[in-house]
Amino acid sequence: MKGSNALILLVDDDAGIRAIVRSILEAQGHRTLEAASGEEALDLVRKDLPDLVLLDVEMEGISGFEVVRLLKGDAKSRHVPVIMITGLADRESRLRALENGAEDYLGKPVDPAELKMRVRNHLRLKQYSDMLADFNRVLEQQVGARTAQLQDAYKEAIYLLTSAAEFRDTDTGIHVRRISHLTAALSRAMKMDAEFVDTIFYASPMHDIGKIGIPDSVLLKPGPLSPSEWAIMRTHATLGRSILQSGTSPYIRMGATIAETHHECWDGSGYPAGLSEEQIPMPGRIMLLCDQYDALRSKRPYKAPLDHEAVTRVIREGDGRTRPEQFCPAVLEAFDSCAGEFDMIYNGTS
Repeated sequence: MKGSNALILLVDDDAGIRAIVRSILEAQGHRTLEAASGEEALDLVRKDLPDLVLLDVEMEGISGFEVVRLLKGDAKSRHVPVIMITGLADRESRLRALENGAEDYLGKPVDPAELKMRVRNHLRLKQYSDMLADFNRVLEQQVGARTAQLQDAYKEAIYLLTSAAEFRDTDTGIHVRRISHLTAALSRAMKMDAEFVDTIFYASPMHDIGKIGIPDSVLLKPGPLSPSEWAIMRTHATLGRSILQSGTSPYIRMGATIAETHHECWDGSGYPAGLSEEQIPMPGRIMLLCDQYDALRSKRPYKAPLDHEAVTRVIREGDGRTRPEQFCPAVLEAFDSCAGEFDMIYNGTS
């Protein structure tokens, strides 16, 4: 697949909408397949696997929600990104789309500029994901007595992936190096086993890998983001999962979990799925606090850095934007026992 010559499946029971979307995509150099129903879409996917699916939610017969669930349940089509197009504006419908496995969603009527941007970004992410899957297949052929070499190769792949984010944003590069040490320290304070500590040390730097798919105009903006820009920035969590979900090593599997859940909050106020309490995997809970600590301590064009004492006070007591209710109580308790180590890590890697 080349980004400008991808095969895209359009699924909508309205022929007029399909024609409009087809003209936009073909003008970008893409090839298209069309289906007027969920049943027809599933048949086409079995015959000719597309690079991306644009899927209407409300159709007669099988709904778009059921189609995406079936696509993500099939090993052949699981890694094909799906963007759901819906006239439903309620939060429950958007969450249901994401919970069923969709990578993204667009509202109707479709904005051509937004459609082109989303398609471009998800095709770019699929290229990264396909490269990672190919890398995994080659490595798995060499498994056996070379376990140590295999682990080193995975760690090198992780380094290369995170270097891509660092190349676009040097602040992010410094941040990801600290995150390895912060997450490992907090995991040890929580009495996690050595395997978990080792895995999160290498997995946590991938938490923001989805920012590869965020436009420079948003990612590198020197001031606060507008509501529409913030909505784009928030997609980096599901984009990160899309890049990493085909990985088979423990590092990359945990990396995918962290990428998707590191902005989910204990009280359900986070994103992308609004998970709460035990619904959030432990690596995501740990990452949330470490990411917040580092962000509060770091200088940004639009804010001054806080010192260690001020940051620990914000995490424990809140400041209006950050609230202790956002963090897992067990993680907060562990942070209290290792806060001094956080300060040493920050000063040693900043």
